[in-house]
Amino acid sequence: MNITDRIRIHDIQVLSDDWYVLKKTTFEYRRNDGTWQRQSRETYDRGNGATLLLYHPAQRTVILTRQFRFPAFVNGHHGLLIETPAGLLDAATAEERIRAETEEETGYRVKHVQKVFEAYMSPGSVTEKLYFFVAEYDPGSKAGAGGGIEAEGEDIEVLERSIDEALGMIQTGEIVDGKTIMLLQYAQLHLFTA
Repeated sequence: MNITDRIRIHDIQVLSDDWYVLKKTTFEYRRNDGTWQRQSRETYDRGNGATLLLYHPAQRTVILTRQFRFPAFVNGHHGLLIETPAGLLDAATAEERIRAETEEETGYRVKHVQKVFEAYMSPGSVTEKLYFFVAEYDPGSKAGAGGGIEAEGEDIEVLERSIDEALGMIQTGEIVDGKTIMLLQYAQLHLFTA
């Protein structure tokens, strides 16, 4: 359903244009009963991104990363976040970006990536759409140390865990990152079924 005929934009204010762009938009929305309702929303535009789960089917293992995330810290998470490699697309395609980001963060050079789905991670306030991928890895695909780019503030540890251990880390609260939980559950349902 295309809802463009149900939206009338009245005003857009840029509140911040530092790291990314924060806008306040005043608009009218035509409700299901046909009446127009005036609303105001703030949107944070950081661009779209991609994430990937590296998995080894024979070993039943996955590659994850561990790093500091300031927004999680200020919201009470006082540990490092365990995640799948991810990055913003910038001017690249989702596949190009996730190949480069995976190698930067984990050191693994992936040959074939498979897109499994896309999702809006926080559609109430953030414009970002995330593209989700999976790719097989093996010891021979390790091209470097990984760890991210120091100049960008990255200090990333690379982890190899069994799929069962990684799924257990969701239950214990060691893994609390949404994109990572989604990809691990996808892997459980589709990649490690035996």
